[in-house]
Amino acid sequence: MDRIPIETVSTDSFSMRFFRFGTGRTPLVVLPGLSVQSVMNSAEIVAHAYSKMSSDFSFYVFDRRENLPPVYTVADMANDTAVAMEQLSLCNVMLFGASQGGMIAMQLAIDHPDLVKKLALGSTSAFVCGEALEVIRNWAKLAKEKDAAGLYLDFGERIYPSAVFAKYQNALRTMARTVTDAELERFVILAEGTQGFCVLDDLQRLHCPVLILGSKDDRVLGAEASLEIANHLPEQTAATLHLYEGYGHAAYDLAPDYQARLSAFFLA
Repeated sequence: MDRIPIETVSTDSFSMRFFRFGTGRTPLVVLPGLSVQSVMNSAEIVAHAYSKMSSDFSFYVFDRRENLPPVYTVADMANDTAVAMEQLSLCNVMLFGASQGGMIAMQLAIDHPDLVKKLALGSTSAFVCGEALEVIRNWAKLAKEKDAAGLYLDFGERIYPSAVFAKYQNALRTMARTVTDAELERFVILAEGTQGFCVLDDLQRLHCPVLILGSKDDRVLGAEASLEIANHLPEQTAATLHLYEGYGHAAYDLAPDYQARLSAFFLA
């Protein structure tokens, strides 16, 4: 596969990296989840994962903004992403967000309904509290302590099923050795940005079709998170809910029919 160039969209107040691939006429914006190292480092891997959809869609995968402020909430992330989309003349798009990316996607669709035609949410939640908040706080603590190995291992054990984690834990240790202090500091800001996030009541303002893909064995945000989203959407909103089992939080990476479900929803 040819190398995918990383581009930058610049606005009056910030810049944001993104990459694109696919030859389809329909724009599909992807907002990835919280990660220790940027998804921009894995553009070719992402494009390969969605290769079966690339003839139907033109993908735009966004990072968070560069030069993060000390406090950067999910609402801030959503607003910045919306500004970046508008700068690229992206409107009425298909929008898919996974994990923290799903939180951003919900907030964006609520606050900027003209930008979103259909919304797909993977392994995400409309609020962060209780055990989920403690999981994320622990990740931030490990990052503050510069314990990249501990962070990668706890991250992997939480998002992957036990068999998958056992298979890849040595690779996670190897990846941890490449993490820089700047990446850990950035991770802390992004992780702490989820504190106080709650759009449960605001979901009533969502009127575009919504696909919710969750996991019964999600050890990060909990299985009930997807159900809460579905239960708080307006009755007139066309919503579809599917709960996986056996793939954990990372169903968006592991479930073999995941891209087919996304494609069917967006093309319908």
